[in-house]
Amino acid sequence: MTNTLRTLTAALLLGGTLLSSCSGTKTGSEAADLIVYNGTVYTVNDNFEKAEAFAVKDGKILEVGSTADIRQKYNASEELDAEGKAIYPGLIDAHSHFYRYGLALQSADLVGTESFKEVVQLVVEQRKKYPDTEWITGRGWDQNDWAVKEFPAKDTLDKLFPDTPVILTRVDGHAALANQKALDLAGVTPQAKMVGGLVEVKNGRMTGILIDNAVDLVTNKIPEADEAEKRQALKNAEANCFAVGLTTVDDAGLDKQTVDLIDDMQQKGELQMRVYAMLNPTKENKDHYFKNGPYKTDRLNVRSFKIYSDGALGSRGANLLKPYADKHNHYGFLLASEKEFRDVAAELNQHGFQMNTHAIGDSANRLLLDIYGEVLKEKNDKRWRIEHAQIINPADMAKFGKYSIVPSVQPTHATSDMYWAGDRLGKERIKHAYPFKELMQQNGYIPLGSDFPVEDINPLFGFHAAVARQDAKNYPSGGFQMDNALSREDALRGMTIWAAKSNFEENEKGSIEKEKFADFILVDKDLMNVAPEQMRGVQILRTYVNGKLVYQKK
Repeated sequence: MTNTLRTLTAALLLGGTLLSSCSGTKTGSEAADLIVYNGTVYTVNDNFEKAEAFAVKDGKILEVGSTADIRQKYNASEELDAEGKAIYPGLIDAHSHFYRYGLALQSADLVGTESFKEVVQLVVEQRKKYPDTEWITGRGWDQNDWAVKEFPAKDTLDKLFPDTPVILTRVDGHAALANQKALDLAGVTPQAKMVGGLVEVKNGRMTGILIDNAVDLVTNKIPEADEAEKRQALKNAEANCFAVGLTTVDDAGLDKQTVDLIDDMQQKGELQMRVYAMLNPTKENKDHYFKNGPYKTDRLNVRSFKIYSDGALGSRGANLLKPYADKHNHYGFLLASEKEFRDVAAELNQHGFQMNTHAIGDSANRLLLDIYGEVLKEKNDKRWRIEHAQIINPADMAKFGKYSIVPSVQPTHATSDMYWAGDRLGKERIKHAYPFKELMQQNGYIPLGSDFPVEDINPLFGFHAAVARQDAKNYPSGGFQMDNALSREDALRGMTIWAAKSNFEENEKGSIEKEKFADFILVDKDLMNVAPEQMRGVQILRTYVNGKLVYQKK
């Protein structure tokens, strides 16, 4: 037994865990690096078959089968006795903001605040921790969680921080509160007008609230993090992702500079996380990737662009076919012209890139489905995606199947929004919101994500939301619009093999099968059997990437 494995075994025994990791009894004749046995292995193959064991070599699955067969055939320098516990393929978040999440770990965390007063308290505490930063930033407030469900104003921030710019982004990223110093530095005035954005003005004065494209006027003035900060942000994000069982993340909205940094860190072994990168549609990104084509390694896949069509429902920026039920004659708005969406669709199709478009409102979804249809024309394998697909008019649902358009959804959006979404949409239109099962039926699969840091990073929260249609409080009793709940099997597929398929990666990951990457997790309770109210509490015991242990619960 090596010193490393002795130390690991001792730590496991001292920690009271039932797991063991030690040198295997070399009964087989074929060499492997790792044998996992005595597990309840959910392969998530085409038949959703279960197994007991598998062998790994050079980062890939050699064979899957029974404990007896695998141990008889192979010998390995390391073995893991799972003692009956459940093992799943490494989880894939089909829509996240991995890099931005890492950077945000250095900002004030405002998620879950119950009042604007609490927001201010957290911002003051953040300032005490980092007194020398040029800007004060924070993210995660949601006025819908407060007793007074109205946007806050900047007056308190102006008094507390008259000489320091402050910007606090709403949980969905589609609205923000900026103080006067930040507005002044950005040159924002009450007269500011723009396509797809709004500077809120009351009685001739700016309140500090910025919606959608107006947010960029201020955030563009924030000094960029230096390279050391960027590298640390990616490492911090990776560590947190591994701890919740994620082995691949789809990062929705990156620039070439960040993609190159991720690639460099992966090539040097500094970053193990696999990343499916969706590019921002900037001139620099298009010029480079249209000329050079998609870029692919074992850990990085760059073959898509992320487009925004409208805003978010919570900030009333989602583009609706009929006015908001709680704001007379307000429809939300598109973030660009119809011509711009058509032009970028044609460009991406011409150069062989996947188009992944944020669309929340039923009007935005209709427009983008029709534009996709004009380009795709019929069933195909281009896997163009609609990100979020939250509100779909019944007349438009079949377009997903007709043009092979992939709906990429985030189950916790439904359980976060359900308290107030009916106020925005009204009794009839809410019935056509968050229709996961109906969307899944259009093409026979649906990738699942979280949109973190908009929602919590833990994918098991999304599993619970997809299956039980309940939030962390197990509300509502019986679930929210349960006719669109997913089965447990389909929820697991959605965050493994179906997410991989939406990334054109189903032949290399997403299931525990021969010749695929040995990305897998071991958990303390089986999601296929636990009571719904226990799903969010399931613990990740170990996370493996390429057959290497990257996280172990202490």
